[in-house]
Formats: sequence, structure tokens, C-alpha cells
Amino acid sequence: MTFQNRFHEIRTGFERSFWVANISELFERLSYYAAFASLPRYLHESLNFSVERATSLAGLFGGLVWFMAAFGGAIADRMGFRRALSLAYLILAVSYFLLGSIGSPWLAPVRDAMPLVVLVTLILMLPALGIALVKPCVVGTTARASKENVRSIGYSIYYTLVNIGGAAGPFLAGWVHQHLSVEKVFGMAALSVFAMFFAVLLLFKEPRRTGEAQTESLGQVARNFLTVVLNWRFMLFLIIFSGYYIAFWQEFIILPIYIHDYVNANSNTEMLLMWDALTVIALQMVVSILTQKMGAFRGITLGTLISGLAWLLLVLHPSVTMAVATLIVVAIGEITQQPRYYEYISRLAPSGQQGTYMGFAFLPIGIGSLVGGWFGGRLIHRYGEVLHQPVFIWWWVAGVGVATAGLLWVYDRLVRRDATEAI
Repeated sequence: MTFQNRFHEIRTGFERSFWVANISELFERLSYYAAFASLPRYLHESLNFSVERATSLAGLFGGLVWFMAAFGGAIADRMGFRRALSLAYLILAVSYFLLGSIGSPWLAPVRDAMPLVVLVTLILMLPALGIALVKPCVVGTTARASKENVRSIGYSIYYTLVNIGGAAGPFLAGWVHQHLSVEKVFGMAALSVFAMFFAVLLLFKEPRRTGEAQTESLGQVARNFLTVVLNWRFMLFLIIFSGYYIAFWQEFIILPIYIHDYVNANSNTEMLLMWDALTVIALQMVVSILTQKMGAFRGITLGTLISGLAWLLLVLHPSVTMAVATLIVVAIGEITQQPRYYEYISRLAPSGQQGTYMGFAFLPIGIGSLVGGWFGGRLIHRYGEVLHQPVFIWWWVAGVGVATAGLLWVYDRLVRRDATEAI
């Protein structure tokens, strides 16, 4: 197939709702990663939480966001993607505004009425309500609003736009933190998603495939949800794959604190985190083309192994430069497996249940963040604050990533069925 023909397929293979949803996702990711890039140090330095408490709260923030996407997918199937997306962006705008206002005078009566950790925990839970609806809606729209011959490219476009937001968020967070204040980072995040509320209302049209079954009742939603939960092969796969994200999320949870406390206190840790997303932007399409003939599950396993091994670079030479190299290699593993992961699960979803299945696709990300917050906090406390040997942190993180790749290999040999069957 010539380049001109392929370009024509891409140009005509997506409905307008595909582009509206994915561009809005860019701004949602900008807001999320701006907030996440600043959050651990904001909690540790501005709100004076211990390092273990700060990382656990940061892990809770990420974990609930992704864990609740499984429920959000079922709700989105019922509500419709347009209504779910607009509601989600409104919730997110309020949530980020409150997160940046924790220390504001107008919240003083609330701060005085409860322990600070309780207030922060409650506020950190709010964004999960919005993102739980956004993620399955956008990925579900990608499935519904793209033709079969360009669907895998659609997921690559989705993931590239996600990472444009993932790069812009930390960059803007670093600039705002340096020139204004860390609290303003969360205000910027709120404005970004508030704009998307209006964009969805004005431009987004509900996608629907011809002949696709539509969920007709809440009872059917519940049955769809239960069907997925009882699919033990699928759930086992998701639990194993959670190990990838236990290691991956350490770049947001403990790497900024590690760099600031043990490598270079003057480094801009928010901007440092851009390198993962920049690598994805630069190489996503290239890697997708190079691995397009590779089986989806093999791509998932290979990418997990590459990302796990990447953390050993910080063992070899702890420095800001090596941290950048680590993030680049982590990203290469990420772009090897991630589009194949979404494609693999989307092809398992029965008609009318894309939202439910794609919601569950985010479950490993949530488990990885929840466990990763606790895990990373324990590592940086023990090997940094107690034993003063912080380099051992990265042996453990790499070990989790490599062990996950090994378990995926075993699963592939002993448990998995082809994607054309019930997994």
C-alpha cells in the first residue's frame, strides 16, 4: 500500500467524534500530569507530610483515578459518551481548583474542623470521579468512531495525543511552580479541563456503530460488569499486569523526591518528567510500524521487560542525566506495549460493552498507583532516610518490572487463549 493510500485511509477512517474526544483527552492529560508532577513535593514540602505519607497520598490520587475507571466505563455505556464526558470535565475543574486551595484562607474553617490528612484525602479522591468517566469514553469512542482498517492506528494517535498532554503538563507545571507558586499549578489544571467542558458540549456527537447493541437498562450494565469480573482469565491478566505500573508510577511518586533530596536539590523535577512523554511523541508511530507484525501479547510482554530493566540505569550512575536516560528507556518499553494492550482488550469486548471492558483496562494502572505509593514510600524511607543507601531503591523497582514480564510469559504459556476467544 502506498503512503498516499494509507494517508487517505487515515483521513477518512475516523469520525469527527474521534478527533474531538482525543483532543479533549490531550487537555485532560495536561491537567492530570501537571497536578501529578507537582503533587508529591507539594504534599511533602508545602503541606509538611512525611515522605511515606506524601507518597501514599500521591499513590491514592493516581490509584483511585484509574481504579474507578472500571465503574466509569459501565456508567458511560448507560449515560452515553457525550453526557458522561461533559459531566466529567465539570467535576475535574472543581476538583483541581479545590486541590490547589487547600491552604487558602477561605478553607480555614474546613481545615480546623478535621485533621489535614482527612481533608487532603477527601479532595484527592474527587478527580477520580471525573477521570473515571473520561478514560473509557475516549477509548470507547476510539473503538466506535474508527474503521476496522485504521483502528490500531487510532490507538496510536490516542496514545500520542495523551503524551503530548503528558509532556505539556509537567513543562507548564515546572514553569508555573518556578515563576508563580505550586498552588497555581492546580489552578491552571482546573482552567484546562473547564475549557474542555464547553468543547464537548459544542462539538462532540455521540458515536454509534451500525448494528451495535446498546445497553438498555441499569440491570444490563450490572450484568455486563459482573460478566467481566467473573472472567477469571481476564482478571488474572489484569492483576499480573499491575506489576508494570507499580514500577512505572515511581517516576511520578518517588523520582522527584529522590532527585531533589539525593541528587540535585536545584533541579526542576516537574520538567524532568517531560522526557517520558517526549520520547513517546517522537517514537510512537515509528515503534508501532516496527512492531505491527508482532503479536499483541508478545508486544505487551516485551515492553514490560524493557521498562523494568530501564531502572537499572539509575543504579549504574545516580544523576539527573541518567534519570533522563531512564525515563527515555521506560518510554520505549511503554510505547512497545501500550497501544497493543488497548487494541488487545478492545477486540475482546462484545458489542455494546466497549465502555465496560475498556474501563477495566485501566484497573492495573490504579492498582499499580495504590500499591506503588505505599511501595515507593517504604523504599525511599528505608534506603534513603534510614540506611542512607538510596541507590538500592532502583534495584527493587527494576525487580518488580522484570518479575512482571516473567509472570506474563508464564501466563502466555499456561493460561491465555487467543484474543478471538474468551480470555
